[in-house]
Amino acid sequence: MKRLTFTGNSAQRSAAAHPDSPQQPEPYLASEELITAVNLAIFLRRPLLLEGEAGCGKTRLATAVAYELGLPLYRWDVRSTTKYQEGLYEYDAILRLHDVNLTKHLPEQPDTSQRPIDPSNPNNYLELKALGKAFDCLDRPAVVLIDEIDKADLDFPNDLLTVLDEPWSFTIRETGEVKQAKYPPIVIITSNKEKGNLPAPFLRRCIYYFIEFPNQREQLKQIVAAHRQIPQALVDVATDRFLTVRQQEGLFKKPGTSEFLDWLQALTHFGSKPYPAKKLAKDEHLPYRELLFKLRADWRNAARPANL
Repeated sequence: MKRLTFTGNSAQRSAAAHPDSPQQPEPYLASEELITAVNLAIFLRRPLLLEGEAGCGKTRLATAVAYELGLPLYRWDVRSTTKYQEGLYEYDAILRLHDVNLTKHLPEQPDTSQRPIDPSNPNNYLELKALGKAFDCLDRPAVVLIDEIDKADLDFPNDLLTVLDEPWSFTIRETGEVKQAKYPPIVIITSNKEKGNLPAPFLRRCIYYFIEFPNQREQLKQIVAAHRQIPQALVDVATDRFLTVRQQEGLFKKPGTSEFLDWLQALTHFGSKPYPAKKLAKDEHLPYRELLFKLRADWRNAARPANL
């Protein structure tokens, strides 16, 4: 398996990229430690568990990995009611029953131009989901993003271990078919610790990495250069203002990288011309604070010049 390097050069991408691989490059500035963590997860065939502040790039890492390696990417957004089977496949028993009645009572053959109507074949009512599609890849591994795993109940992470380990297989109950991964997927899991720590057995199985926020001025400027075309003078001043905001005491939720990029976009393009860098440096009031603060107390405090 090819190792990840994050060259940032689209020429490195294989010409034989999978059709389900991201079509556009994902600019991603990864530290050497993070690259090593991804490669360890690939080498050991273990899930990579990512934690860090909201907006620090956890989710985008999966896209960057899939694009650079030319692999298919399948995303699974976890909700509070999610069960692990939902990531494998979905079987529509109600539609099959509907089709049984349809074929029994219609005098003419039903229209099959939109979908196959044959209740004798259960595969017509089966849809593979993120993990199921990854297990079904026969020529290469897939990248599976399991986003915000901590939203689900406490049993969910441990239930996942039944398929994210040897023999890397699951059974479709309705057909009896066993899906066994020829190439175990590269699984990237994100967590915001919304419900506390994840179960110990699950954590033992994962490769763990905490993505630190890039508090260094030059790091932030590199991220901006990779994602936006912004006048340099404005980037310099905005970066300093943003880091000052993050260092304020009493913030309930510090703005992250994604908020910073949105703020810069507004400073550059929201008005008829870019926001003047000199004015931004001297303004007591922070312009477009709606983009940086997502809680009422932080938003109100940002309107007070004394707190800037």
